Amino acid sequence: MSLLVVGLSHRSAPVSVLERAALSADGQVKLLQDTVAAEPATEAAVLATCNRIELYADVDKFHAGVAELSTLLAQHSGVGLEELTPYLYVHYEDRAVHHLFSVACGLDSMVVGEGQILGQIKDSLARAQDLHSAGRLLNDLFQQALRVGKRAHSETGIDRAGQSLVTFGLEQLARGGDVQQWARGKKALVIGAGSMSSLAAATLARAGVAEIVVANRTVDRAERLAQILSEGDDTDVLARAVPMESVPAELTRADVTVSCTGATGLVLTAESVAGAVEGRTPAPAAGSGGDGPGAPGGESGSTTGSGERRGGASGTSLGSEDGCPLDLSAVQGTAGFSVLGEAAVAGMAAADLEQHAAWVDNGTAGGDRRAAGGTARPGRTGTLDPAADTDAIAALAATVATVGRIPERRRPEPVEEPRRPEPVLFLLDLAMPRDIDAAVHRLAGVRLVDIESLAEASAGAPMAADVDQVRRIVSDEVAAFGAALRAAHITPTVVALRTMAADVVAGEIARLDGRLPGLDDKHRAEITQTVRRVVDKLLHAPTVRVKQLAAEPGGAGYADALRTLFDLDPETVAAVSRAEDSTTEKDRGPA
Repeated sequence: MSLLVVGLSHRSAPVSVLERAALSADGQVKLLQDTVAAEPATEAAVLATCNRIELYADVDKFHAGVAELSTLLAQHSGVGLEELTPYLYVHYEDRAVHHLFSVACGLDSMVVGEGQILGQIKDSLARAQDLHSAGRLLNDLFQQALRVGKRAHSETGIDRAGQSLVTFGLEQLARGGDVQQWARGKKALVIGAGSMSSLAAATLARAGVAEIVVANRTVDRAERLAQILSEGDDTDVLARAVPMESVPAELTRADVTVSCTGATGLVLTAESVAGAVEGRTPAPAAGSGGDGPGAPGGESGSTTGSGERRGGASGTSLGSEDGCPLDLSAVQGTAGFSVLGEAAVAGMAAADLEQHAAWVDNGTAGGDRRAAGGTARPGRTGTLDPAADTDAIAALAATVATVGRIPERRRPEPVEEPRRPEPVLFLLDLAMPRDIDAAVHRLAGVRLVDIESLAEASAGAPMAADVDQVRRIVSDEVAAFGAALRAAHITPTVVALRTMAADVVAGEIARLDGRLPGLDDKHRAEITQTVRRVVDKLLHAPTVRVKQLAAEPGGAGYADALRTLFDLDPETVAAVSRAEDSTTEKDRGPA
């Protein structure tokens, strides 16, 4: 039998596909039951989180196993197989072990290093144990994955490389600022009372929010969470529980809302959120609209990087500039218009171009002369003296004759977008499928962070040196687990061989009793012990060596060779294996 995992995650599929493929608790149970009922698989476990759905199985055929597991995922997720297949990944044998260990350490999480995945792996194992779909392989695998994850967090600083999805989401709401400073004094609404919502509520309480309202379909669970928050020793937060029907009213009071439920539809629509913020959005800040400095039609006293004015002199209307041949009043309100730009002089006659060029060249109030022989006129803009600035005018006229236009000396003034008002309601959606309508992103006065935006924000997160150390731990643990697994495959064969040898010894002692009926008990015991020592010494070196060889890559064939050389009964080997599995199951504690 061989380990196989087929799944999809935030690394392989867009959020829209993950959202549709999400499995409810009942859906996970049915998937497990159907998987172990399928022909290629004897064991199965499902790891389903907000950004991954993975099906682990012990299969006897690789290709048949991949086809069957892929089909089952498609059937139970509701996403067609043809649509789902491009987003699926497959890991087999050691690669499957490596993948789960990496997941357990937080290396494959959206937020690298987050520790919440350990609890989710533990829940997956417990579910498989309750349904008896996890046998010896998957029990050992998931138990070891939990140990590897704990080792990574205790021996390295992987926690510094990332944090829980909740903390990362709150940091995004705070735009990377200090979460405690941002959250202090705010009123929070937490929708849902599951593990993720509870973590969010506890994180907000520690951050210093003044009040937390917990809404849940089962009010008892909401009341239990509110009580835990209120009685916490490390927080001083007022917490209370409300039914889901109270969410619209509570939303109008909340400053920050976190939602993570198992609902299949939207919990908060764009219309309900818009209604909650209506009348609370502050007016746009002064100067953020179209009347501020630098806006089209406004007074423009800003300078370019070289210190040149973009418009006329301070206090002078553009339309009344002395010496400018253009009708500026007709064009000064045009978006992006530059008084001194080439677009303003397109189509002018050569004489007017000369006059405009002279006006442009002397257009800085109080500035230095920019043409040889020209005379600056501080405090105002006027025409050049043709006699004194003949060279400058001639140079500009020559340029016009050559290139057909006045060279652009100023970039058009940028058009400023009206600023969005500062958010009055912060929303964090950690559910999959989503609880909050994505259209909320477009609402003024609202800041929404959801799984999709978290994935984008975390894509370029720098990897800490601790991550490399965790990767080495994972590699070492994968090698050790593989060696132990391969050695375990040969153990039933070795036990069957020793059982056969013991039967041979017992048979020979019985024959001796028949041939020497007068043999006393003392001598019989001595002879029996001697024969057993001989057999043990003959078998010791081969059995120890075969276990060592079997633990190496490609060592699975040594068990077959041992069975063939000693003509061992396959049913005897299988019986030993079943007995070991039964003993292991009895001795195994809770996940």
